[in-house]
Amino acid sequence: MTPPQDATPKLPKYPADIEASMVLPRHRASPADSLASLPYRRSNPSLSKLFESTTSISTSRPNSGAATPTQSTVQPSVFSPGSRLSGTGTPSTLPPGVSDEYRTLIQQAFVPCVAVLADAQTDELIRAKGLEGGLLQLLRPFGESVPGKVTIRDSNGASKSWDDFGVRFIGVDDAYPDLRVDTGGQRTSTSSIRRPRRTGGDVSQIEELVDRHLQYSEFNRQDPVPDYMNKGEAPVPQTDSTSSPFHTLYLRRLLSGLPVVPHETFSHPVAGIIAISSRNPHPIEELRRLYNRQHDGDLRFPQWVENDFLRYYVLIHDEETGDIAKSNQTFDSMKRHFGLHCHLLRLKSQQCIASDDDSVRLPTCEWMSASEELAEIQRRETTDDITDPAPYFPDSDISSLRTFIRELVTQSIIPNMERSVSTWNEQILSRRRGLSGRFMSLSKRWTPFGSSRTSSSSSSTISSNSNYDSLQGFYRPDAPEAIMRRLADYCFMLRDWKLALSTYDILRTDFQNDKAWRHYAGAAEMAALSALMNPQPLSSTPKTRAENIDAWIEAASYSYTDRQRSAAPYYALRTLVLSFELLRLRGPAAADDAARWATRILDAHLVGPAGHALITERISACYAIRTGTGHYKLGSRRRKAALWAVLAAQNWFQQEKAVQAERALDTALKLFNTRIEHSGTPGSVGLGSVGKLPYDDMQLFIDLLRQQIMGLRLLNQGYVDDDDLPDRRAAQTSDDDDGEEGGVKGAKVEDIQPEALDKSPRAKRKSLMVAGEGMGGGVGPLSPAALAVERREGEGGGRVDEGFE
Repeated sequence: MTPPQDATPKLPKYPADIEASMVLPRHRASPADSLASLPYRRSNPSLSKLFESTTSISTSRPNSGAATPTQSTVQPSVFSPGSRLSGTGTPSTLPPGVSDEYRTLIQQAFVPCVAVLADAQTDELIRAKGLEGGLLQLLRPFGESVPGKVTIRDSNGASKSWDDFGVRFIGVDDAYPDLRVDTGGQRTSTSSIRRPRRTGGDVSQIEELVDRHLQYSEFNRQDPVPDYMNKGEAPVPQTDSTSSPFHTLYLRRLLSGLPVVPHETFSHPVAGIIAISSRNPHPIEELRRLYNRQHDGDLRFPQWVENDFLRYYVLIHDEETGDIAKSNQTFDSMKRHFGLHCHLLRLKSQQCIASDDDSVRLPTCEWMSASEELAEIQRRETTDDITDPAPYFPDSDISSLRTFIRELVTQSIIPNMERSVSTWNEQILSRRRGLSGRFMSLSKRWTPFGSSRTSSSSSSTISSNSNYDSLQGFYRPDAPEAIMRRLADYCFMLRDWKLALSTYDILRTDFQNDKAWRHYAGAAEMAALSALMNPQPLSSTPKTRAENIDAWIEAASYSYTDRQRSAAPYYALRTLVLSFELLRLRGPAAADDAARWATRILDAHLVGPAGHALITERISACYAIRTGTGHYKLGSRRRKAALWAVLAAQNWFQQEKAVQAERALDTALKLFNTRIEHSGTPGSVGLGSVGKLPYDDMQLFIDLLRQQIMGLRLLNQGYVDDDDLPDRRAAQTSDDDDGEEGGVKGAKVEDIQPEALDKSPRAKRKSLMVAGEGMGGGVGPLSPAALAVERREGEGGGRVDEGFE
């Protein structure tokens, strides 16, 4: 019952080393020694704050602003839970037990970016308050969630309010990862000064970060899974029983710090903040100097980024040492010279401490990159200070910052984006939809037959009037294709899914004609996501049919991975992960498609070990929503979901993650409709006594896996040593040992009597002990050879059809 996906996953070929993650000591004599070897992991509140997202129960966030259409009246047939064309649900008609947490997460990930540039006096004032990153680090956590509701108008003039809208603040050095930008001088190389990158896109670092959280969870039990330490207490019910905080963390870090690239504009700035301090003796001249440096000087973004974006000018007034009358005069002068997009921000210059009466802890940045979080974890692990290093600000500063963010977004950024969408829609997109636009597309496609007739090179297939620079791989910012891409991305960020879908569909054809494969993949990816984010049923319009969405996902994943000179495995992983999560929200009719795209991730080796186990769990969750119809549950996928849950448990065991392995195995047994009693009897194993499974081979496989997981659990918690347990790595041996069949003949059953469990009614547990002399070629109890021996030695002796779909 082991499919090919159960093999040890191959590591993706990324630049960073996944194996460089932290390895905790394995040999422990007691729980006290275990804690002694990890000096700050349990007692350091500073470190515990970083792992808070995965040690607490994952709950779904409210779906604010989402439309709620009526449920489909089309009833599924007896033999199929629903048709792919007429029965697909909407994100608001979710199956029972399924939350829209990941849909909300995707909405919060694709938001406008705002560039931040401040003078030296401003950064000096912020550093004096305890923030080394200056104004950019101060604004980042406040921009992730704009206070109050934000009203946005779509292309039809309809308004909708959202209470989870946000923006991302970036620096110009985010577009140049190899350079360090100093506002007081010129660009300098980072060879001498290294700092964590705010830009994401590195899957190996995401794998390492998730592994850190998993290791912390193994040795700091705070999850609600019952065990022998809490005597079978029932876990707290969750909205979505299949959701995992580690998968949520993986997805959040996958979408954090989107790289600044030519083929999409989500990370391109839609506005820029230019800030100066009231201490500056020449404020107007300093604002002009910073603007010139950002527009045409050394702080300019790459040439494929539109540089004529909205500028927002901020004067930061020092409440303690500054003159408010002089600051008001300077602010009035700023509005006369630069317009109404100005703001006076009043902050206190002195540093605040936690014991002050009006002190407020600075919010934590949730959308930091994996590199930033890893650097922060390493810094807190090596520091001698066990206190929380987060700075504290006066309550008046927090209120001023929130007011500033709301005014920036609601009065400047949103109206400017709405005007840009309306202008581009009328001047460019409407022409492409008409008859003249179709003729222009045809002329671009067939011009080579008349203009480059004598050319014999392969590049002659591209029209001479194409705006695509094939050598550098981008369109100029003023090209119609680049403007249309910004239009589509603006609509996606403003959550106008319908206009975004139609624009991406037109761009997809243009990019394909120009052979701009990276751009073509990006347009196909976002077309599929726009159709899936739309709350309307998939069959409401011809463009949103399931066949078209499958074709777009296939085209995007293929172009991101297999096209020559355009391989981008990070974007292929992003496409497939977001697509199958959104398809799963469509209900049972799209469950098989969601599982198929999730399996594609494993087949393409786009993730490492931690991602492989998490995706395997999600495949099980996709099949689990196919509950079937009628009394006999025809069309259900419960057994297939249970199979993938067992594979996830085995993957977690191979990575020495006993807590996650127990959780996955418990899910599999529930899907098998097997009763698990937490009775605490001496014969119970793991989380409780397991009922009889329908097939002997299944029972043997589950029992062996469960005993090994329990042994690993005891080892991780320090109750036994390595010498007292079977070789757990025998389950990871290669297929070269398949011919050896004596792997379990030397097995014997011994009693484990841990000192901490002497008074428990389950004190004496049976554990499968494998003698060293009986290990033939390192074959373990979970190896195919061992299972083959058990099958031949069983009473039935015949092959049993397990009946998995």
